[in-house]
Amino acid sequence: METEETVQVWLVERTYSDDEQNLIILTYATPDGSQYFRKERALTSSADVRETTAAVDADPTNLGTVDESALREQYATEARRMAAEHEPDDAI
Repeated sequence: METEETVQVWLVERTYSDDEQNLIILTYATPDGSQYFRKERALTSSADVRETTAAVDADPTNLGTVDESALREQYATEARRMAAEHEPDDAI
């Protein structure tokens, strides 16, 4: 749950790294799409199962700014859709 010290961000993109094998990059964004939080997850084995939640609470100092207007709108659309369809703790 978002607090005065955190910002709730919603999953907007899940990609696989081109540079490293078994690395998943999760991108979360604010509902207005203006800020993002990236989380990298290395899968160590096929038995390595960790849930990805619809939202996470991020430290504001760990948020980047989305400068490109088309990407900002894409993130906003997806973040709002996720917030409307899921609870923050839902496994995605």
